This record gives sequence, structure tokens and C-alpha cells, in this order.
Amino acid sequence: MAKFDVVDLDLKKVSEIELSDDVFGTEPNAHLFYEVAKMQQINRRRGTVGVKNTSLVSGGGKKPWKQKGTGRARQGSIRASHWVGGGKAMAPKARDYFYRPPRKVRRGALKSALSLRAQEKTLIILDGFSLDAPKSKQAFEVLTKRLKLQNALVIDDKGNTNLHRSVRNLAKFDVLPPEGLNLEAVLRHSHLVLTSAAAKTLEGALS
Repeated sequence: MAKFDVVDLDLKKVSEIELSDDVFGTEPNAHLFYEVAKMQQINRRRGTVGVKNTSLVSGGGKKPWKQKGTGRARQGSIRASHWVGGGKAMAPKARDYFYRPPRKVRRGALKSALSLRAQEKTLIILDGFSLDAPKSKQAFEVLTKRLKLQNALVIDDKGNTNLHRSVRNLAKFDVLPPEGLNLEAVLRHSHLVLTSAAAKTLEGALS
């Protein structure tokens, strides 16, 4: 079990928390990052491209002129790919780009990302992150002036609606519930901010 400092919103240590080495202390694996990042990016492709080939273009059923005797090159259809208005040769077709690596790979990538942030000392665990009201200005001041962050992902329970509504409007910050944690969100931000409850939830989900 690895020990981490739990701090308040002024970065003052208030306690310690023990978290599993299997989740927060593994060796980061770049190949797992590649596989899961590829999954997230490729699954955003809609694959709705559609181009007509010769057989799909309307018309061109009749041979434009006889095979021999005209002095012109032989032609079979006015919708062949080399004719103006003809079909596209080897046209791209709509397809499904869905890709999903095994569950062990997906979970392993998240463990590697959490461990990477822990190794880099860019993982901050808070005893709590409560706001009086859903105010983006207040959240921004806490993150930048008190926690001294410029770019961070905040993880806390989705029941903390004031926090979620405040941080989601900020350009360089993002907020997710523990069940919404994903690799791209972690790697896109330089710091990861967890509440102690969220850290325990992630530990239980990934162990």
C-alpha cells in the first residue's frame, strides 16, 4: 500500500491515505496508453462517407457506340470512372471503425495513468472540494490561486453538483465523476485532483 498526503484547499496536509500499489503504484505502460487512446479516438469516427462507383451511378446501361468501326476507343458505359459524370473507381464506402481492446488492457491503461501522475508528483488528493454555489469564478480562484494549478482534471462524486457545474465551464480545467474517468482526460491535463472519497472509489473499481 502506498501512502499519500491528503491536503486541504490551501495545500496544507491534514492527513494521510493508503492506496493500493496495484492502482497507484504500477509501472506506466506506454503500449497500454497507445491501445486505449487509439480506441477513444477511432471510436469517434463516424464512418459515414459514401461515394458512388460505376454500378451505383444512374444511367450508362447502354453501350455508347458499337465496338468496332467508328475509329474511336471502345467504350462500354458513359458512367465508367474515366467519363465526366461517371462513378468513382475504388470508391470509399461507409464502414464501422469500432475498436475495443480487452477489459484488462482498458483497466491497465487507467492504472498506468494514475501511477504516472503519482510518480510525477502531479496527483493531488483533497480532503474535500465543496463550493457554496455553482460559481465558475469561485472554482477558478480555488484552483489557480489556492491550489496553484494552471491545468487540471478534477475527480469527485457526481453528487457534488456545485463543483461539477462550476468547473465544467473553465477552459483549462475539467471535472468528471470517478466512473467517468478515462485515459485521454487524464493525459490531456498536467495535474490530477482527486478527493479522498474519489480516490477510494477508483481504488475499489480498478483493484
